[in-house]
Amino acid sequence: MRIIRFFLINMILVASSAHTFGQDASFSQFYANPMYLNPALTGNTECGRLHLQYRNQWPSLNKAYVTYNVAYDQSLPGINSGFGFMVLRDQQGSGAYNRTIAGGLYSYKLQVSYNSFINFGVKAAFYQESIDWSKLIFADMINSSTGVVSFPGAEARPDKPTIYQADFAAGLVYGYSDMFFAGFAADHLTQPEMSFYENSGEKLHLRYTLHAGLNINASTGSFGDVREHEVLIQPNLLFLQQYTYSQISAGVYISKAPFVAGFWYKHAKDNADATSFLIGLKWDNYRIGYSYDYTVSKLSGKSGGAHELSFSWDFCIYTNAIRTIRTINSPTF
Repeated sequence: MRIIRFFLINMILVASSAHTFGQDASFSQFYANPMYLNPALTGNTECGRLHLQYRNQWPSLNKAYVTYNVAYDQSLPGINSGFGFMVLRDQQGSGAYNRTIAGGLYSYKLQVSYNSFINFGVKAAFYQESIDWSKLIFADMINSSTGVVSFPGAEARPDKPTIYQADFAAGLVYGYSDMFFAGFAADHLTQPEMSFYENSGEKLHLRYTLHAGLNINASTGSFGDVREHEVLIQPNLLFLQQYTYSQISAGVYISKAPFVAGFWYKHAKDNADATSFLIGLKWDNYRIGYSYDYTVSKLSGKSGGAHELSFSWDFCIYTNAIRTIRTINSPTF
């Protein structure tokens, strides 16, 4: 019985992770929380930034995935650096499985030439994962005649209902003027063991992220030359790989202050995943965005898609009159 339940729990976690980049939470507004995408984007701003995000994926399946995130980052022009912190809470299966991540980030900004910049970033994070056994029901717990659920005894429960681990990540981003940027990040460098059973050997596998984008000023017909009140087109590409799972996302943002619209198409290794639609508003130092993922896999309309909200606030708590910082121009949603 213990072996069967161990197998079933791992099957549930693997199945649930198939649409969340391995075992990690995912967002459709990739750049609304740039530090989660790539530590090298920490402090990629002239001032401080507060980020808030909420995502409800597959709401028709009884709160299959609900994710909350809060983050703050700040540039330090005097030492060509940036720092930040983030807290993420991911709940799966109406709270049957929970993950909390709290991390600190640092980046260093190097100007290679007049138009070329490289940002290096690192992240150190603390992971807590927990499983609520009382919310999991297996077929052998249901009486086929009466439908009554019989909960097993303590001997069938996981050895460790709560896991604590440290984790690390690193990344870099290259930007050329305000025309082009590309980045690479590697998460879970130490591949910490994340199993509720002793000596299982289950690890949090490495996750690799590649992302790149162009900035096109449609008003002037030129690359770069980013101006807030002109029409800006930003094609973007993002690739993720974690263990045997991979996903490629291709999208474009079109903006003319104060409005932003976006479209993404996501394709997993073996099948189409979803299309994402974004509308956003930028005014003064505030940004708010809403996106909806329409599932195009076999789940289709049965899942309810995914709703995502983001809010950002730029403000200065640190200024340096002697030095200014040039940022890599990436999307904001």
